[in-house]
Order: sequence, then structure tokens, then C-alpha cells
Amino acid sequence: MPESDGPSNGPNADGPKNSYVVVARRYRPRGFDELVGQDHVGRALKNAIETNRVGHAYLFTGARGVGKTSTARIFAKALNDPSGPTGDPDNDSDVAQAIDSGEDVDVIEIDGASNRGIDEIRSLRANVSVRPSRSRYKIYIIDEVHMLTGAAFNALLKTLEEPPEHVKFIFCTTDPEKLPITVLSRCQRFDFAPVEVPKIVGRLREIIEKESAEADDDALELIARRAAGSMRDSQSLLEQVMSFSDGKLTVEQVHSMLGTADDVRLHALAKAMADRDAAEVIRQMDAGIDAGVDAGRLAEQLLAYFRDLLAVTVGCEPSLMRHTAVSLHDELKELGERWGLQTVLAVVGLIDQTLVRIRHSVYSRVLLEATAIQICHLPDLQQIVDLAAAADSVKPGASGVSASAATQPVVRSTPTSRSAESEKKNGERKQTPTASVTPPPTMETSATVPPSQIASAAPKAVNQAPLSRQAWTQEVAERIWKEATEKVEPMTETLSHAVKQVVAEEGRLRLIFPGEAKLAYSRCDHPQHRNSLAEAVSALAGREIILELQLAPPKAVVKKEAPIPAGKARLQRQKEIENNEMVKSCIEIFEAEIVKIEKPR
Repeated sequence: MPESDGPSNGPNADGPKNSYVVVARRYRPRGFDELVGQDHVGRALKNAIETNRVGHAYLFTGARGVGKTSTARIFAKALNDPSGPTGDPDNDSDVAQAIDSGEDVDVIEIDGASNRGIDEIRSLRANVSVRPSRSRYKIYIIDEVHMLTGAAFNALLKTLEEPPEHVKFIFCTTDPEKLPITVLSRCQRFDFAPVEVPKIVGRLREIIEKESAEADDDALELIARRAAGSMRDSQSLLEQVMSFSDGKLTVEQVHSMLGTADDVRLHALAKAMADRDAAEVIRQMDAGIDAGVDAGRLAEQLLAYFRDLLAVTVGCEPSLMRHTAVSLHDELKELGERWGLQTVLAVVGLIDQTLVRIRHSVYSRVLLEATAIQICHLPDLQQIVDLAAAADSVKPGASGVSASAATQPVVRSTPTSRSAESEKKNGERKQTPTASVTPPPTMETSATVPPSQIASAAPKAVNQAPLSRQAWTQEVAERIWKEATEKVEPMTETLSHAVKQVVAEEGRLRLIFPGEAKLAYSRCDHPQHRNSLAEAVSALAGREIILELQLAPPKAVVKKEAPIPAGKARLQRQKEIENNEMVKSCIEIFEAEIVKIEKPR
């Protein structure tokens, strides 16, 4: 990027001789070629000028500090350049210097946050018709335009739709969604993207050289990452650290000044969590907090760290790491493979919830430590998902059973399992002398016996169970269903309790859910739970049983009739009595009249 010779690059630019101007103002871009990370915007505006296609209203949107207002000033200088509209304005001209300092009479900058009422917009409308004093155009730059009131927008609409030829509007906002659609449709919109970390580092390196200072590349990269895409924020942070250092910026100085933990500490903390060493996690956090790291800031850094760990775990390149040093890519990849994608996703969710709670609590350290301990005790979620996927791929009664699936009946028929206990009790209850269960192979024999023999031997052990020799009747099906629900995982067992009725059919078992248990029905129909239940039922029945899930119609809701108001009920009762034939006869015979109606006792 070429160095500018104008006032914005001097140590005292935009101010009196002995005043200090901050870095963000001193090194503000003064031409389209100096814009960092917004090449698409600069190119489009230059082409609009060169092809004489300049509109009357522009909208610049984007996060803070990405160059919206700076671009608006450059565009204003390009339009009002003394030599005519040009994409390369002369920054040494009086007009350009006045615009850079915010003192040009024909370029009016308005803060939408403090001048948001209808009175200010009416004043603007009154001055729009006045021609510019010395320039070609009168340009209105309204920053944070979304802060204007609804009445102010309505007052601006007519002028915005048909402005005089000598007027241009440039609106800047960080929240375009709050603008009325009637305003958006009248503007040419340019979206400013967050500035990439390498481009921020390059600009910071130029500033360091012009300031005759030194800085480590890692320190500048850390500042750039901390700025989160904002060039102005990165320059403010750089100036803050420069005032703290002794002439050379280091990573340690940046962390000490910003109160953040370095990547090594974050990685050590994550490894301790993966090791499920809660005591070491607390020690690591305590050391970081003693070093000046705020607990809330540490939680934010952990969330950013696990974001990069998530990206690496799913196979992203090092260039997509946004918050952690690229040098840690291999270590993050190893940690991600060890932890598993599902566990990392769960950790991200836990830390995010903790950040929300920390913002509303004064005990941020306690909340963070509790979350860290909770992460240490997370189950291996990735292994659970892998086992569920493997179970879904194996159909009950299939001839081709993998070696891993074939070992499952062996594990389930151990004497300590609920399956063996249930079969043992059933054998004692029936007192069947011939009923016996073949003991499962030991670990030593399992290693030498081929998987196919294990797979074929397991069903035989089940077939010898008492229930498997009985006919498939309704009574047997109900008993098998009851025992099968005790063999599955706790979640599947809980869902099975919602079954209202089981109906035995030839080779099938129909499970009827009540109409009010629609959620349990849909969850139980998931392959993970359905296959688990089918496997358990088939094993007890000694043959393949297909489960058929059925949702009963919901019970009809009887609408209660709205109670009749007391006054209306009394009149209705009186009318019914007057129309009664017996009452009419009494009134006619005795020449009587109804004086009072009493409720029957």
C-alpha cells in the first residue's frame, strides 16, 4: 500500500501543532487504493465515476471500523475534486483537506444517533435546495442512519426520491435491517465485509514501521484476531499496546495489556478437559486468573478456541482458523480426533450457555469452573453416536452379522446382565428340566473362535430359552415384550413404556401408542430405538419378529357448554314455565297469575 504524504499521515494530523492525534485517525485511508479489505467497493465507486453513473443516494453497511465513513469521505473528495469527478482525487487540494478534517461547507456530516428527530431532517430539507458554495455537489453523509426516527425517515423520503441535481446522499449504518424498505429501495447498497486477519496484520506492520517501532509477527496477529475484522479496533489496540511496551511489541505484552490468555494456556486447559482431570483444569484456570485474565474473557477465549477446534475436527485447512495460532493446527487435529466431533459440539454449547449466564451474574469464575468440571464428566458422545449408527446397520435375524455385532449377544448373556437374570427366573418359574443356557465363551476363547461361529452359536443359546419354544400367542408376545423392554438402553426403555397395547400377529408384533403420546411414538420409530427393541424381541422369540408401530386416534375432546348467565337462565326458566300446558290450565281455571318462581328443593 503506498504511503500518503497528506496531513493524515503526520504525527499531528487533524489537530493543532502540539496536540496528539490517535493512530486510527492519523492513518485513515485517503484514497480508494488505500482501503484495506474493501477492494470491491472502491472499484465499483471508481467505475461509477469514470462511466458517469453516479447515483443520488448510497448506503454503506457493515460492522464498525471497516471503513464506511472513510469511504464516504473519499467518495466525496472524488466527486468534488477541482479537476472534475475522478477516481484519484488530489489530496493536496483545499477541498480534499477540508473534507479530511470534516470542515468542508459543502460536505455535511451528520450523526444519526444525536440528530435523529424530525426537526433536524426538516432543517436538512430546507437547506437542500441551496446550491453548494464552492464545490460541484452538496454531499450529506449521515452516519448511523438507522437511528433516525420513523417520522424523520418519512420527512426524508420525498427529498431522497427526487433530490436536486447538486445533492448526493451517503448513508452509513451497522444495522441496515432497521431501515424502512422505502429508504432501502432508493439507495445503491454496498456491503463492507470484515477485514481479514492477514490484511490487518499487513496494515499494522506498515504503521509500526512508520512509528519507528518493532513488533513480533505473532503479536500483530494476536491484535488482528482480537479486532474481529475491525480495522479501527485493531489500530486502537495497537496504540494501546504501544503505549504499554518499551518500543518492541511481544505476545506476552499483548496478553498482559488485554487481560487475555495465550494459546498455549488455552490448549493446556482443553487437554486437561479431554483427560477428564478436573483438578488440573481448576489449577490451570486459577493460574490464568492470577495472571490477570478475567474469567468472563477466558470463557470468551475458550469459545473461540473450541470454534477453531471444531473447524479443524471437520477437516478445515489451517487458513480457516480464526482465533488460534496456525502453528497449533496439528495439535488441535489430534485433540479433535481424540475427543470426537459430537463431544466438541456439546462443549461449544455448554460454554455458550455459560457466557449468557456470566453476563447476568457477579460469580463469573464459579460459573466457568462449574462448566469446566461438567465438561470433564461428559460421556463420550462420539462413541455413543457411532454405536447407534452401527446398531442401525444390523437388522435383527440377518445372516450376515459383523464380528462386532456378533459379540453383542455374548456380552448380554453374562450372568450379571438383566437378560440372564430374567431367563434364569423364567426357567425356575416354569421348572423346565431341559431348559439350560449355554455359557458364553470367555475372553480367551472369544479371541480364538471365528466370528462366524460366535454369531451362529449366540442364537442357539437364546433358542434354548423357555419362551422361544412356545407358540407365538398373545400371552407369549406380551411376556416377551415385557422382558424385551428390560434389555434395552434406559432411553429406549422409557419410550417403550408409552405403548398402550401390544398385538401378536404372524411374525409381527404391533405396538399401539395412545393418541396423546405422539412424541413418544415418533421417537420410538427412530431406527436407533426401533431396531434395539426388534433385536431384543427377536432374541427372546427365537426368530425374527417385525415390529409395527401404530398411533391410535386421539380421544375426542368433549367441549363443555358455556354456562348460561344467571339472568338469562332465569328468564328462560320463566318462559318454559309459562308455556307449560299444566301451568296454562291452572292460570285459566283459577284466573291466577305467576308471581314468583322458586328453584326446586
